[in-house]
Amino acid sequence: MQRIVACLAGIAALALAAAALAGPAPLSAYGELPAIEQLAISPNGQLLALEMVKGADRTVIVQDLVAKKILTGVNVGQSKLRGLLWAGNNHVLLEFSSTTKVALVPSNVSEYFTLTDFNLTNHKLTPLLGDVNLSMNAIAAAPAIRMIGGKPTILATSLYLGGEVQDEGDVWFYRNRLALFRIDLETDRSRLVSEDSTDTVGFVVGADGQPAAEATYEPLVKRWELKVRSGGGWRVAQSLDAPIDTPDLMGLGRDGRSILIANLQGDRKVLQEVSADGATVSDPLPGPAGGAPIDDPVTHRLIGTVAYEGDDLTYFFYDRPEELQWLGILAAFPGQRVSIVSTSDDRRKLVLRIESPTDGPGFALVDLANRSSQWLGSDYPALTSADISEVQSISFRAADGTRLTGYLTLPRGRDPKNLPLVVFPHGGPAARDAPGFDWWAQAMASRGYAVLQVNYRGSEGLGRKLLTAGYGEFGRKMQTDLSDGVRYLAGLGSIDPKRVCIVGGSYGGYAALAGATIDTGVYRCAVDIAGLSELGKFIAWGVSRNGDGGALAERYWLRFMGAKDPNDPVLRAISPADLADKVTIPILIIHGKDDTVVPFEQSQMMADALAKAGKPYQMVILNHEDHWLSQSDTRLQMLQATIDFLEKNNPPD
Repeated sequence: MQRIVACLAGIAALALAAAALAGPAPLSAYGELPAIEQLAISPNGQLLALEMVKGADRTVIVQDLVAKKILTGVNVGQSKLRGLLWAGNNHVLLEFSSTTKVALVPSNVSEYFTLTDFNLTNHKLTPLLGDVNLSMNAIAAAPAIRMIGGKPTILATSLYLGGEVQDEGDVWFYRNRLALFRIDLETDRSRLVSEDSTDTVGFVVGADGQPAAEATYEPLVKRWELKVRSGGGWRVAQSLDAPIDTPDLMGLGRDGRSILIANLQGDRKVLQEVSADGATVSDPLPGPAGGAPIDDPVTHRLIGTVAYEGDDLTYFFYDRPEELQWLGILAAFPGQRVSIVSTSDDRRKLVLRIESPTDGPGFALVDLANRSSQWLGSDYPALTSADISEVQSISFRAADGTRLTGYLTLPRGRDPKNLPLVVFPHGGPAARDAPGFDWWAQAMASRGYAVLQVNYRGSEGLGRKLLTAGYGEFGRKMQTDLSDGVRYLAGLGSIDPKRVCIVGGSYGGYAALAGATIDTGVYRCAVDIAGLSELGKFIAWGVSRNGDGGALAERYWLRFMGAKDPNDPVLRAISPADLADKVTIPILIIHGKDDTVVPFEQSQMMADALAKAGKPYQMVILNHEDHWLSQSDTRLQMLQATIDFLEKNNPPD
């Protein structure tokens, strides 16, 4: 037995040595867009729509699952396809987005979302809402799909310019407002259903296709209201003061008539049901805090919720048969992370996303009636198990005793001692890192780096207490939480504290710049992708873009940044562009010209400040790229520039 074990150990060692000799997979295997971006199964469970990506091109393919052949398809080129969903069994809705420059200001670009009907009967593509006068023909929320008179009908929320005319001296103009339109997919014609107030922020559509609820928010007076449909008008069901945190409209409740809202209650965000007449509000519903609703695809009533509980993605169903069905699905994929992507109307066929710790993410089709499953394809087919690094959950205490969690990705084939480290903070900041495959972290690990992802205070999805602990800690304890993670790993001997760099995007980009200007002495280099550098100007930019709604955005950011207003001197103390003279390490700045979340000028201001201070930096401009790195070529350009910079300034060997 000992000889067999020794032989197996020798074979394993040879396999590792062979993998090391073969070298890592090319960066394109990690950095190009996933081969399968989106999937959706038809209501009858017979057809499957897939968005396939190859190079810079996207193609929507419709497969016949019964005949096991491709039924039709359309190449959408480099258009950014953001959503893919069925409306009946003969229409696939394609949700696109595009950027447009506004008001002749180079940094002022906006992202617009539009709907297109892909009619499988005549194989035609028809843009929707194009027949609406005084409208931007763009959607402002995910469309609701309802069967009315046996026909699929779309209820789309759009920005409407009609209804109220303002007289400002010699200038007449229309006030923008959200409106609800009904679209008949047989004719692709639109009809205005509801446009009640310039303060409207969202609608809930009933199963009958009629507006059931509307939420309004007046940012200047900080007032949120929920209105329910009552007869031919609206009745106020709830009204409350909400300086920053407003309740969210989530859909229909468990009876299919009540209105589901997500509301803050103490230190938790809970789901509650408001009765159809607006008279009562339920106690918090059972299920994980902060859960996203799962709706029945036919009745549209609430049947369950899904949320992260720590490292686990938890599905909670209100009906016992649904719960048992889900437990059976999980048992079929032991040791893997499973989530629901799409279901047939009878919920007997499900498209699942499967994340394997050894083989990466992909998709499977499960047929509960036949008790069978079918592998549909991998997100990253060019990667093998030898190209995927281990991800470990970690927990440590910050300097002030706050318990923090995160993830450490370890490079394959290397002894986990004295490793070079990349600190990789997430964006947001009110977001979180989760366990599982992260293409960016895996790419850096493939080049020999350990990668640390910390859910610092201010992160969301790990309890309200951790989120609120970040208020006022922008550039302060939110920043030192990252370097406390470095010190924790150094204390374990896992990493070499003299070989640490920081890489991040969005807020993570700000954290990278703050690591070079505020929490100094920790990092050898920093890579900022689309990060904030001048906080007061960033807030002012957001206010200018959002009209009255800018007041809410301003209050949101000031709460995190711990400032009274955009001119508060405290912001200069945590703005990297104002601290460029403190930089002692090389910095790489990367930014897309079409960014609508953090304006490109934020990176230009940082570059100008570094140049004026005579500090070392490089800048890479991603043409025609947005905040989310939606294009394969520029996403790969970013990754290649990042790895080249890391290997130059913090060699892995």
